[in-house]
Amino acid sequence: MSTVAMTVPVTVSDHEECPATGVLRRVGDKWSVVLLSVLSRGAHGFNELDRSVEGLSRRMLTRTLRALEEEGLVSRTTQPGVAPRVDYALTELGRSFLEAVRALSLWAVAHQDDLAAARARAR
Repeated sequence: MSTVAMTVPVTVSDHEECPATGVLRRVGDKWSVVLLSVLSRGAHGFNELDRSVEGLSRRMLTRTLRALEEEGLVSRTTQPGVAPRVDYALTELGRSFLEAVRALSLWAVAHQDDLAAARARAR
């Protein structure tokens, strides 16, 4: 099977409208994938997440969880009781997103030497 190279230039609007660009812009920050990885082990309360991720401020934890919830990757459930508890868990969409992230991680590990060499050449 042959492949045909596309010769049509990609415009800024093409890039801005690309679904992958939008997702990466929203979850490509420092903490989103870390939190999704923690949640892949099961639901966690806010304080559990706070203790699980070193270097993440409570303010940034709140902002990141809200963003992940807005994207539909994480669900937020309030558990009633004397001391109400909020649990965060991956949604089906979040689990499928993590599959793609794992594939990217495997690729990065397999090519880490090539990437490091390319960066060194660029300096």
